[in-house]
Amino acid sequence: MEIKVLGPLTATEHGVSVVPTAGKPRQILALLALRADRVVTVPTLMEEIWGERIPRSAMTTLQTYILQLRRKLATALAGDPHRQAKEVLVTQHGGYRLQVRSGRVDAQEFVRLAASGRAAHQAGDYRSASELLGRATELWHGPALVDVRAGSVLELEVLGLEESRMAALERRIDADLHLGRHRETVPELRVLVARNPLHENFCAHLMTAQHRAGSSWRALESYQRLRTTLIDELGLEPSPRLQRLHQAVLTADPALDLEVTAG
Repeated sequence: MEIKVLGPLTATEHGVSVVPTAGKPRQILALLALRADRVVTVPTLMEEIWGERIPRSAMTTLQTYILQLRRKLATALAGDPHRQAKEVLVTQHGGYRLQVRSGRVDAQEFVRLAASGRAAHQAGDYRSASELLGRATELWHGPALVDVRAGSVLELEVLGLEESRMAALERRIDADLHLGRHRETVPELRVLVARNPLHENFCAHLMTAQHRAGSSWRALESYQRLRTTLIDELGLEPSPRLQRLHQAVLTADPALDLEVTAG
């Protein structure tokens, strides 16, 4: 089975979609996919679907949703003598487990690549870090599970993925700055800063890239724009780290051309 959750939800078996159209079965499939090869307990599934208002008929209804998913799988597996729907969507230990081969869920592949990229970055291997983290972030095709109504459990899963995505993106850009790709990163960073106007690390990366690309005045503009936004929206000044970066740009500190200023 091929499953994608880093964007719209898709799941195919032998080229046939197994994604249901009804909302609650989609939630179940999405949660099982995010925790592929792990048991998702019945209480967890109920919490996702109904929150704190779990009806008396919840167990029967949940079993009906699982049956619907297995019927979808059975249709896709028709003609395959080696696998049955119950062997893909397995009942186990008070819950259900979606059995998927390694590398077939984009979220799991993202986590693997991001971890490898993080390790390479920490080891100072910036070329490998840039390549691995770039591959990780390229797996995304929009917000995770953008077409699935998320309950409380999925919301936390999606939030964790989105935070990991931002961290991977920051590290990849940091690696690119170490590699001297200042001019190449400026357009991307300008978009990221516009979309995340309170994100100090993106601003710091943009200031560094602009300064090293010979546009120190643009770096100072970027700082002033962030400062104005922080004061207007939060009543806060930029962090001391960003203020030091601003001062380094103002004084054309030679160290700025040699050191990465944002982690």
